[in-house]
Amino acid sequence: MSDNTSGCSGNCVPGMKKDMLVPQLAVVTDIRTDTPDVKTFRVKSLDGQPLFDHMPGQCAMLTLPGSGEAMFSITSSPTHKDYKEFSIKRCGMLTEALHAMEPGQEIGIRGPYGKPFPVDTEFRGKKLLFIAGGIGLAPLHSVIDYVRANRDAYGHMDILYGSRSAADLVDLDQIQTEWMKEKDTDVYLTIDRPQEGWDGHVGFVPSYLKELAFKPDCTAIICGPPIMIKFVLQALIEMGFDKKQVYTTLELKMKCGIGKCGRCNIGSKFVCKDGPVFRCDEIDELPGEY
Repeated sequence: MSDNTSGCSGNCVPGMKKDMLVPQLAVVTDIRTDTPDVKTFRVKSLDGQPLFDHMPGQCAMLTLPGSGEAMFSITSSPTHKDYKEFSIKRCGMLTEALHAMEPGQEIGIRGPYGKPFPVDTEFRGKKLLFIAGGIGLAPLHSVIDYVRANRDAYGHMDILYGSRSAADLVDLDQIQTEWMKEKDTDVYLTIDRPQEGWDGHVGFVPSYLKELAFKPDCTAIICGPPIMIKFVLQALIEMGFDKKQVYTTLELKMKCGIGKCGRCNIGSKFVCKDGPVFRCDEIDELPGEY
């Protein structure tokens, strides 16, 4: 990315181009229904050229005129240059409008924003343990597919994913037909409560994590509801993990993406500029209100 910040007014993120503040017009080419309240949107530029480069863990702003704009994790891997994907849960006015869209409709998009996961540095050559709950799989999806596309550069990969019910497991088809067949990869699925037709594990993610008893010889990447992250982190520490081995993402704290609105400011940090990806020992340094 070129360091063209001309036209910015003093608070631009280093390396940000001024046109990153203006949405590009794009088209939604495909919409996949993943769960009763989650859809995945594939977005392409109008001229077929790449929208922008990104790395796993970064976010983009989606704009729907008349409904608003919001920050969402980019679900697709950077290895897919011709499109971006976003798995979005219906939970408000904008997401309701997005869920009502049909393929072929246009949308505004700008980005990328935030600090990505260190996939090419800290993660490279290491065993990886992904732990996700519900829609928390979305930010990790890009990382997992990036690792799969560069499989020989990483060690064994374990994926633990849970949700309320089988119907709420996002991207279950890809998980079963692709991830479970990937070399040097084990996938563990769980749902909160028993249900008819489900013969897999039943129980909450932190409890299942303790049952699996992974050795602390890997890097853990977690995302999910705050309460899940809290108990997962406690379980990892009990299992012998150091917080410097654990990463998470706080993208839900982001609003404007450029450190202007102050919504994501906490202490000396702005999540949109210093995150959203943080190592868990870095989170400990933040004020208690986090």
